[in-house]
Amino acid sequence: MEISVSDRELIALMKRYFSAKAELDGLKERLEAARHTAGEAIGVFYDPRENAEYAADLQRSHHLKAEMVSLMQRAEAWWRAASLADQRDGSEAETEPEDWQSFEKRADAFFGG
Repeated sequence: MEISVSDRELIALMKRYFSAKAELDGLKERLEAARHTAGEAIGVFYDPRENAEYAADLQRSHHLKAEMVSLMQRAEAWWRAASLADQRDGSEAETEPEDWQSFEKRADAFFGG
């Protein structure tokens, strides 16, 4: 199966999403371990104005969260466009009872299912 440019872009987008998620998860673990070690309250420790030592990490975590939201919004927009295209294709030739079957075939092809 040939993968379109749009599909490649989605794959790259999702790779970046999961990379950001992994980085954020690691950062959260380190920050939470440091908070427990310091014995600080959540509100104090996670306030970059109160915690200059970890301010850069706290800012990075906020940036990663925002990036993940943006990436997921882009993935949802891609899905909506693909779904509309599938609906148009399906209305011309009613070969598949549900759009999900077409989506699942593409997902299997992309991710080796």
